Amino acid sequence: MKADALLASIKTLLAQDTVKLASALALDSSAARIEVQCLLQHVLQVARSYLLAHPERCLSTEEQTHYQELLQRRLQGEPVAYILGEREFFGLSLKVTPATLIPRPDTELLVELALQDIPPAAAVRVLDLGTGSGAIALAIAHARPRACVLGVDASDAALSVAQENAQALALTNAHFVRSNWFAALAGQRFELIVANPPYIAAADAHLSRGDVRFEPASALASGADGLDDIRHIVNRAHAHLQPGARLLLEHGYDQAAQVRTLLQQAGFDAVFSACDLAGIERVSGGRSGA
Repeated sequence: MKADALLASIKTLLAQDTVKLASALALDSSAARIEVQCLLQHVLQVARSYLLAHPERCLSTEEQTHYQELLQRRLQGEPVAYILGEREFFGLSLKVTPATLIPRPDTELLVELALQDIPPAAAVRVLDLGTGSGAIALAIAHARPRACVLGVDASDAALSVAQENAQALALTNAHFVRSNWFAALAGQRFELIVANPPYIAAADAHLSRGDVRFEPASALASGADGLDDIRHIVNRAHAHLQPGARLLLEHGYDQAAQVRTLLQQAGFDAVFSACDLAGIERVSGGRSGA
């Protein structure tokens, strides 16, 4: 490594590597700069405010080597969340691995709608289908400490991550079990069921682009039209919902009308769709009949 590279300052790295990332990954400059900041914060173990307050601070040889290793991984397209091993979701810091889907801000709408259905003091049972890292289940459990939240997943590796996250957050009202959707839940009923299931069409070109190339395919694709898992959930949810309880589903940007139709055909009442901050119908749901 060249000597001048060893003496690179925070300011220099932010400037030159923002351009590198933006060019290599077709990111806008603001997104690329944030990613460089995240890598530097991780290597230096400092807050973003430190980077802004000490732009002339030079990295040590060890810090520079570590930073360059992480940067090269990102330049190859690996998601920042997997490189750092963590992602914030609904104000919680969560461990993520390539065995789990990366929690995204869009999914916070699902949590917000779920919380509207759970009075703060209510001791209700909530089911999170396909829990992955446990992001949705843990966000609900954290905001509603009297609720009992069960997260299920068919992946043992994902469940291990979810359990680690629950322990790290000291949340004792969230539990996780292995189940392929409802398969291991015979006889169990809940006051609320939430899910962010796979909903991308199997042949969708987006599966070979960007961050999703590194995420588990089983958590992304679902049949020819992307709706196979949603159909499965909708058609079996009544048996696990208390009368009048609600099912909430995240889905693709163009699937709301189809999901509403599936819910109505399955006998759900008060079927609706809710928009995310971009005005896109992102979550649909309905209530089980009496």
